Amino acid sequence: MKTFPFAALVGQDNLKTALLVCAVNPGVGGLLIRGDKGTAKSTAARGLGEIMSSISRVPGCRFNCPPEQPVDVCDVCNDASEHILMPPPFVNLPLGATEDRVIGSIDFERALKEGKKAFQPGLLAAAHRGILYIDEVNLLADHLVDVLLDVAAMGVNSVQREGLSISHPARFALIGTMNLEEGDLRPQLLDRFGMMIEVEAPSESEVRAEVVRRRMNFEADPQGFERQWQGQQEQLRRQVSIAIQLLPSVQLADRLVTIVSELCCELGARSLRADLIVCKVARTLAALQGREEVDLADIRTACQLALPHRLKRRGSDQSKLEQDKLDQSIKEALAKQVEEGEQQQEDPSDENSENPFQEPPEEKIFSVKNSGNPVRIEINTDGETGRDGRRSTTRGLREGRFLRATLNQNPNKLAVNATVHHSLLRNAGSLDVSAADFHEKVEVVKNANLVLFVVDASGSMAALKRMELVKGTVINLLDDAYTRRDKVAVIAFRGEGATLLLPPTRSIETAQTRLKELPTGGRTPLAQALTLAYELLIDSQCDRAFAPLIILLTDGKANVPVSEGSDAWEDTLIAAEELLELRVPSLVIDTESGYLRFSKAQELAKVLKAEHLSLESVSVDSLSLKIRSKLKSGKKTAR
Repeated sequence: MKTFPFAALVGQDNLKTALLVCAVNPGVGGLLIRGDKGTAKSTAARGLGEIMSSISRVPGCRFNCPPEQPVDVCDVCNDASEHILMPPPFVNLPLGATEDRVIGSIDFERALKEGKKAFQPGLLAAAHRGILYIDEVNLLADHLVDVLLDVAAMGVNSVQREGLSISHPARFALIGTMNLEEGDLRPQLLDRFGMMIEVEAPSESEVRAEVVRRRMNFEADPQGFERQWQGQQEQLRRQVSIAIQLLPSVQLADRLVTIVSELCCELGARSLRADLIVCKVARTLAALQGREEVDLADIRTACQLALPHRLKRRGSDQSKLEQDKLDQSIKEALAKQVEEGEQQQEDPSDENSENPFQEPPEEKIFSVKNSGNPVRIEINTDGETGRDGRRSTTRGLREGRFLRATLNQNPNKLAVNATVHHSLLRNAGSLDVSAADFHEKVEVVKNANLVLFVVDASGSMAALKRMELVKGTVINLLDDAYTRRDKVAVIAFRGEGATLLLPPTRSIETAQTRLKELPTGGRTPLAQALTLAYELLIDSQCDRAFAPLIILLTDGKANVPVSEGSDAWEDTLIAAEELLELRVPSLVIDTESGYLRFSKAQELAKVLKAEHLSLESVSVDSLSLKIRSKLKSGKKTAR
């Protein structure tokens, strides 16, 4: 299958620059490409492999060893003298890959045939000297992302498995893509990606038309299109090859290192990794330009690639003040260069100069009360209770991260590695497996939730200030769910009915936009809202990876009956009882205010067997919800 030529990509200059940096210097820690669907993220990543230089390797080598530096455990390279030139490997890591498949494990075939412990290389070995590509990296298990980022930064994969202790080189260009609609990475993991690029479809019709023309021409005649761009492709290959040879000799002046650290401090990049990566990227950019010295233009571009995802997130990613500080610091550095008699490389005050952090589109944020730290939703389950602010975990699930293996003569889920290893040790290298060797897998999985907010937007909510507080509370709860990879949904009810304002999603940006436009006023169709919640939860039961949770914000003053002649409050209680049958944990936040109160929300909480809190007893700044109930997902038997 032909790959769309890298040189034929239209626009996306920052993306192409970042990918070239990865090709030249895998030590920068990889690239995260974040953007909407259909913005050429995968096309660009795959195209990079076509402009990387061919590698020399021995046929059949599973470690991609350079012939002159074979890995000690590589039988093929240590016994062979012939080698061939091959394209660099492009390894696509599937989301369902296990840790053993990624880092390597025991070679069972040799263990069974020869009774010897041998190493089976994983995907990290296969990607050595090439590209490791992960589509939708935000959906990959966190512990695998940790492993990948560690190896990408160190260039070495160390494996400790069933008595094996092996290390082998694993230098590759790590490229991950993701769509924010499916949720973000945790800040700790986000920081460990060397660079990050936000991509979006071009807004100019001429540019979009050119994208369409090139893609149609490529699909109509891939070979002819490839020949058309062969010259530019070869030029990029030479550029990358020369930069790789030049990189070790590129010098970064000490005064520029100081400027980098000043920029990182002023912009609020707390991680020291920011300073280091900016310096590494700047050196690589200089090598790509054929220079042996880094200049301020390299520093400026490196900041654009390595800093945005290390600054404050969500709504304040790149504030005006931070951009001004960056530009001012560069101006001061340029002024020092002029004073020292050096040639000025680039002036950010020039009208034609591109700002290192381009102004993002204005984000619509609705009016809410100021909030401090995001709130935390702590869930207690039938499994082990999470401690120290960590997500609760349940052991023994059918799908989960391998924790350890324990001896069990009647295992539900056989740990093959540990069983074979135990037999070999018990029989002095001879494989004779019996029930005495059986080990059971113990796995652990983090519980995710479908958090359903049911928000009363009726006229009974009264004052605008109180509605602002409700919206602020919901957004903070959404923010917490967002960082924990929960899915969230919002049902709003007012007037004559209830509306699914936000279908289940991980996108807090979508939630903010929808809630901003949430109107208030009118009657209170509470029964209809509970019925809609019931229907949504029934439909979502097929996705067992998410345990549902309901947060209801209302004063309980239902006044819209389900049918003509029925009682609105009785309809509400009936709907609540039906919802209770699903055994979904709930929390009712009572928004009733004033001197005279009817305590309807409190009565509703009793029917739902839900915890009840008064909105007056909490605030956007300090709300900490603790839901102590048993989730339906409970324990399952592993097999």
